[in-house]
Amino acid sequence: MKHFNRRQWLKAMSLTGVALASSPMAKAATPMFEAKPRPLGTPVRLTSNENPFAPSLQTKEAMKNAMDISFRYPVRHYKVLLEKLAAKHGVSSDHILLTSGSNEGLRVVGLTYGLHGGEIIAGLPTYRALLSYAEEIGAYINQVPLDKDLKYDLEEIEKRINTNTKLIFLCNPNNPTGTLLEGDKVKAFCAAACKRTMVFSDEAYYDYVTDKTYPSMVHLVKEGWNVIVSRTFSKVYGLAGVRVGYLIARPDIIQRLKPKVMSYVNMMGVYGAAAALDDQEFYEYSLKMNAKARQHIYGVCEDLGLEYVPSHTNFVFYKTGRDIRTFANQMQERNVLVGRPFPPLDEWCRVSTSTMEDMQAWEVAMRKVFA
Repeated sequence: MKHFNRRQWLKAMSLTGVALASSPMAKAATPMFEAKPRPLGTPVRLTSNENPFAPSLQTKEAMKNAMDISFRYPVRHYKVLLEKLAAKHGVSSDHILLTSGSNEGLRVVGLTYGLHGGEIIAGLPTYRALLSYAEEIGAYINQVPLDKDLKYDLEEIEKRINTNTKLIFLCNPNNPTGTLLEGDKVKAFCAAACKRTMVFSDEAYYDYVTDKTYPSMVHLVKEGWNVIVSRTFSKVYGLAGVRVGYLIARPDIIQRLKPKVMSYVNMMGVYGAAAALDDQEFYEYSLKMNAKARQHIYGVCEDLGLEYVPSHTNFVFYKTGRDIRTFANQMQERNVLVGRPFPPLDEWCRVSTSTMEDMQAWEVAMRKVFA
């Protein structure tokens, strides 16, 4: 796996920092996007891939204003957000289903296509919200081990498609590995597979991808194929605690899924998410700070001689050489919380990016553990 040239990156970042500091907006922008200080003595939490800089003032203001109408049910206000999302993706609003975080969308799809013993094919390991929910209602989960580069093995998945396959789940970029499938390869796979069964493309980390060949599967939705795409406001937009996500699919598929939604997006979520879509300055700042933290993790792993996967997300997956349960306990003893187990990669750890203060605390703990 290729590692970035850390020295070149640090030089570039220092030059960028000088340019930003001399700009007229620097003084105004910095306080606006400062992360809330961590209470003294509380652990550094690097477990859930959250954005510590959010929400921005613009988004908070929209949510505060929404409280004035929070005595109303929110569904009649969905149009505000639906129209913005429709414009963003180039579809009509009946292609979009709002959900309580993308997790609810995942579970709704797992319920719909996993009933009556339906088969769902996915990678191993991957994000399991859809899979575990489907399993609870009797679905058969056919998981295909990742390849040597810790990516979905699309060739093996294609071999396993059969008449009982109700859905193929792709998480791209994948959680927990942070890996990205090659653009042409995944486009060809999805274009072929969606003619045989439903394809679900989990694109929770879409915003962090800088690879210009990375394809969202929304184009297949627009062409009318059997494809569902999920997105979330929990990551780059920093609204994990507000719970706003959505699915994009053909209108008849949306109508099939809609009755199974159980948690409505609340009024603050609707208006907060709508405001977040317009806050380009905060969006770009979040991406910049994520890249900075991610490079810091790479540098520490390199210094300690640990293998890591170049990530397309707001977390990094690295090999500790010891069972993740043991390692997580060792880090917790040093007041740092890291990711949970992702079998069968039990000697690997997923660590979320955060503020540089948090990343430095993680580095101190890492150096003590690996001393």
